[in-house]
Amino acid sequence: MRRPKSQHYEAWIVLLVVILWMAIGLARGGAASLAPIVPEEGGQKGAVSPQARRLPDDLVAVADAKYALLDGLAPGSREAQERQRLAVQQLGLPLEVKSAKTGIVFRLIPAGSLTMGSPRTEQDAMVRAGARRDFVEDEIEHEVTLSKAFYCGKYEVTQGQWEQVMGTNPSYFKDAGKDAPVEQVSWSDCQAFVKKLCEMEGVPEGTYRLLTEAEWEYACRAGTQTALYNGDLVIKGLNDAPALDGISWYGGNSGVEYAGGFDSSNWREKQYNHSRAGTHVVGGKQANAFGLHDMIGNGWEWCQDWYGRYATGAVTDPLGPRSGDFRVYQGGSWDSLAWDCWSANRYGYTPGARILNLGLRLARTMPSYP
Repeated sequence: MRRPKSQHYEAWIVLLVVILWMAIGLARGGAASLAPIVPEEGGQKGAVSPQARRLPDDLVAVADAKYALLDGLAPGSREAQERQRLAVQQLGLPLEVKSAKTGIVFRLIPAGSLTMGSPRTEQDAMVRAGARRDFVEDEIEHEVTLSKAFYCGKYEVTQGQWEQVMGTNPSYFKDAGKDAPVEQVSWSDCQAFVKKLCEMEGVPEGTYRLLTEAEWEYACRAGTQTALYNGDLVIKGLNDAPALDGISWYGGNSGVEYAGGFDSSNWREKQYNHSRAGTHVVGGKQANAFGLHDMIGNGWEWCQDWYGRYATGAVTDPLGPRSGDFRVYQGGSWDSLAWDCWSANRYGYTPGARILNLGLRLARTMPSYP
């Protein structure tokens, strides 16, 4: 049965509109879609910028990179991740890259600001738990702005990566495996490592480097202002702080079964009973909102700065004192007491010191474009 003529006209009009709409879509660089654009949620793949830049030869994009899950993280995490998503889009750079020859993985950290240091109430809580007052009172709160995005190591540098670059593995916990963090490396050793890494990857010296102290705390906090990036640090015993268990290997949960573990049988008030302790394979605990693992615990991490008192006012891109006797390290370790594991905690050590709980994490300076 034939339809009325008026319906034929309506059908032709609809067809012409569809054809015109598709032509406009193709002219803009791709087929048009009727599906709505839905923002990605945590855990989905990282966005690819429509104006993605060509990476330098030493970097390879990680195609299946995902944004970190936000479940259980402290306030400020979602906003930090939104800034990370925006940086991916605006800079045209991948969320995650790896060095071409050594496979060290990095996450894009957006520019931004933070209140660096710790409030007096937080310092008081650590002192009540056993920390020395003079170890925490220099963590004076001050405003810091980081004006440039950078790539930060997703994990601590591993034993395998160190050996690939330097030819040897100095770690005490070799039986933890090639994917456990390297330790027993001095700050000076780290400078030799990044210099050789730059040579291997064919980039200028300084392209790969240690994080500054400000970059480290900014990357660790990932938008949060609580003691940990998953909330407050409630300490029940010397080695017992339940909030650490989900994000950190520390004295309360770092038991191991491999040969060569450190004798922990006399450690008191442990969250879990263990008689041998040591480092663990990187990435085994929940990441922060930027997708960085083991920022707290597993191994302390050297920073670039000399250790010294903080600035009293707001600063931009601080590099620390011009000279000093000690280099900064942060983050806590597999053997740390609970009150030693929090975002603002900082120490200094002689640049030549090598100890079995101290390693490193890398930064990759942002690629420059004309």
